[in-house]
Amino acid sequence: MTYWNFREQLSRQDKLRRSVYESLRDELDEYLIEYGLVKSYRDFVDKNLPYPFVEKRELKPRARIPDVEYECHNRFIVIFVEDFIPNAYKKYIRFFDDNKATKENLMRSETVQFTKKYYRNTKFFESVHFSDFLRDLLPVDYALLIQRDPTIKARNRYSLSHFRVRIDWPIADAAEDMARDLRYISKDLYEKGESYAEEIQKKLFEYYGLPTTAGGRRTAAVVGAQFLRRINCISTVYVASCESRGLYRISERGVSKYILMKLTDTDIQHLAEANNLAVKTIKNHYLLAQEDDGGIVVFQTAYERTSHARFPEDGKLRELNSEYYWMTVINQCIMPKPGEWARSPLPYSIIYT
Repeated sequence: MTYWNFREQLSRQDKLRRSVYESLRDELDEYLIEYGLVKSYRDFVDKNLPYPFVEKRELKPRARIPDVEYECHNRFIVIFVEDFIPNAYKKYIRFFDDNKATKENLMRSETVQFTKKYYRNTKFFESVHFSDFLRDLLPVDYALLIQRDPTIKARNRYSLSHFRVRIDWPIADAAEDMARDLRYISKDLYEKGESYAEEIQKKLFEYYGLPTTAGGRRTAAVVGAQFLRRINCISTVYVASCESRGLYRISERGVSKYILMKLTDTDIQHLAEANNLAVKTIKNHYLLAQEDDGGIVVFQTAYERTSHARFPEDGKLRELNSEYYWMTVINQCIMPKPGEWARSPLPYSIIYT
């Protein structure tokens, strides 16, 4: 069961909105990879600190992530909604007049430091200064909310409408909502006892590709992503943390994780041969930085939910078996450098080798 409509189910008006949203989401992917990963790497280099690369075992479903916080690594939450969040949901996704992205509110916040002069239209995605505006707000605590501007119905205009957005929905309610949708309970989270309820809450994190020990930002992202299923449109939640050293992207397509990976010169040679490319092409269009014995690239892992994490075909109630995996790896690739226009991701399977 899907909570959103496929493209062929949409009106021509909504098809156009979907196209605009997906195009802007592609741009947002690049902005956040640049800030969350590339800038973090450069900050480590500038401070003469070794970058804490993610080990490939950490990319497997149910993997444990070391409980270490790296202060130099950028972290944030961004919520990007295809339409807009109804006012009735402000109780749970807390966006109000006092955290609207207005000049008055931003100037009043001591944590916001602008790199360029602020203009009223800067908050709109169509502005040439939007990426700078976004970058200035990413270090601020809590989430940023980007949604369609409901005041102009004739255009699909998106803006960073609110900052410091708290996600205030209990984990137990999110787990109950998920378990009910997947038919592991009929109504109440505790209808089969406390231990069963505890297992379901653990599975909520696995459903979104995160460990149960995930910190505050990643927990907020999980809860927020589950709540946004109540809105009849697609949405995307991005979260980067200084523990995971990666960028998670949760959308209607599933879960993806972006990390930085170091390739040796031999790896680069094999990658070029496998894709019928010149080594120079790999270095020019895929390497973020070159080191003495290789280079740094952005690596993406895409995950798909197994049958145990999807609505059952017969629609009947079922029992939870915590041993069953809810996520599986479906795609692994090396991404072009942010800003590359004509290059495609290159397949690169390494997680299970």
